[in-house]
Amino acid sequence: MGFKGKETVAYRSDSSRSKQLYEQGLKVLPGANSRHSVTMDPYPIYVSSGSGSRIIDVEGEERIDFINNMTSLVHGHAHPAIVEAVKKQLERGTAFAMPTEPELELASLLVERIDYIDKLRFCNSGTEAVMLAIKAARAFTGKHKIAKIEGAYHGTYDYAQVSEGPGPEEWGDPSEPVSAIEPSVAPSVKSDVIVMPWNDIQACASIIEKHRDELAAVLIDPLPAALGWIPPEPGFLESLREITRGYGILLISDEVISFRVSYNGALQEYGIKPDITALAKIIGGGFPVGAVGGSDEVMEVFDHRKGHKVHHGGTFNANPISMTAGLTAMKLMTPEAFDRLNEMGDHVRSRLNQLIARREAPAQITGKGSLFWLHLTDKKMENFRDFVSNGPEKSLFHSFSQEMLGHGIVYAGRGLSCLSTVMGQEELDAYVDAVDASLDAISF
Repeated sequence: MGFKGKETVAYRSDSSRSKQLYEQGLKVLPGANSRHSVTMDPYPIYVSSGSGSRIIDVEGEERIDFINNMTSLVHGHAHPAIVEAVKKQLERGTAFAMPTEPELELASLLVERIDYIDKLRFCNSGTEAVMLAIKAARAFTGKHKIAKIEGAYHGTYDYAQVSEGPGPEEWGDPSEPVSAIEPSVAPSVKSDVIVMPWNDIQACASIIEKHRDELAAVLIDPLPAALGWIPPEPGFLESLREITRGYGILLISDEVISFRVSYNGALQEYGIKPDITALAKIIGGGFPVGAVGGSDEVMEVFDHRKGHKVHHGGTFNANPISMTAGLTAMKLMTPEAFDRLNEMGDHVRSRLNQLIARREAPAQITGKGSLFWLHLTDKKMENFRDFVSNGPEKSLFHSFSQEMLGHGIVYAGRGLSCLSTVMGQEELDAYVDAVDASLDAISF
């Protein structure tokens, strides 16, 4: 319980280094950042260093990190084994216009573990992995449209970004959502992306049947982060697999985040074999990475010996630094390591549910494995519209996040939290204690 009650609020002062750096950043970076996911009101905390489960900000204050760079750091910060492996590779070189052994070793490890991947290719991000999966589906089927779930986030490829976060005025019929785009996306993209509601298999079946002759693929995330990790209803994913298979439509599983819930892949427990899978985050050991994998037949579209229907270059694809770090990280993720991480996730979700019940607080927990999400509402949530329609929750996010930071917990303002293998009971206790204290400080 050594972290309980530790206040970490120096960054809020008028003289804070974080505030000064933010003001400098505004002069050279739009919004003072290079990714919207790190924004914070009135300004973000700037990090100086990280080690294990802790990060130190530029004010010198320490916090427990429950974001882990948006779930990518499954072993926390600066894990000694990963650092040592990368140091050795740095001395041998960082990137070559030729393949290296670490690429082959990491690919072999992933293919061995995930029975629905026969071959894979590496890239540099989850966005790229999803983009390549969609391109592969088009090339393989000869069709060009895709279907995706309303509100689901799959990176910033134009087609994957349709209806990522539409407002109520853009939604349309709940059983047949409208394809909505943001100003940066060409209007023509809308006609090539069909949008479906999460957890409504009857609506999905009707939509897929209607567009069956045009759809190359249906894109899903088995545990969609942008929907607050609202779980799939029993039979929902299985039915999507059956429907797509019946029409010769490929099923793409975006496991950029959700791969961390299982040693054998996020869909393994459902008995589902997608045609293509996108991976990233934890498979890079803290370095930029992505991968697209699938059956031998589908992955032939990348094979240069057979005409490579999908041209795929990339200066830093499978660079030996990312491959070495990823290989080291994944070797550490044994079945036992996954089990321990998931047991910790079960433990903290149980503790939080007990806390909510004791306080009779209008809140709930979603998530799976080492992923969990605290929602500041007790309204039932089955899909994207339920998730974003909780007006009071939105207004509470900022206050609650600030309270959590003040109690030494790095917590995503949207509600996202995740665990790392370097955590233990002390960190879990600190998190639950911080939630308890933070609920005291906000008004529902």
